[in-house]
Amino acid sequence: MAEDNNQAAQGQEQQLQFSLQRIYVKDISFESPNAPAVFQQPFKPKVGLDLNTTHEAVGENLYEVVVKVTAQVSHADSGSTSFLVEVEQAGLFRIAGLEGDQLDHTLGAFCPNVLFPYARECIDSLVNRGSFPPLMLAPVNFEAMYAQKQQREAQGSETAQ
Repeated sequence: MAEDNNQAAQGQEQQLQFSLQRIYVKDISFESPNAPAVFQQPFKPKVGLDLNTTHEAVGENLYEVVVKVTAQVSHADSGSTSFLVEVEQAGLFRIAGLEGDQLDHTLGAFCPNVLFPYARECIDSLVNRGSFPPLMLAPVNFEAMYAQKQQREAQGSETAQ
């Protein structure tokens, strides 16, 4: 009987545990280098967007995941920068019971999906405070980004052999 209880306790320890501990802005920047001249011409935006995710272990079963979004909006005709906004939206996730590819997939796709709406809202707020029209970023498919990254890494390892 004691042995059954011991096995049940071990099974519970190995169960999947996932919880979001904290969401925070790690870095934030807004620049409008050509203000006020940029406001004296019709606004014809050309948007350049860069998106990146990183993650690292910061404790036992504790991981920091960061979604970095950089948007550079320039005038479509002149090419002059209207504004540049950069946000590093981070989160602390407690994850236990996952290892290897499952853990990497969770950190590389699932966690960024949780964080991205916060980054979108932060960027929209910064752009609004800069007196520009809203910059509503479209949802991002982090699953597809993760799959592309895995495919590139697999091709890179095949080429190296």
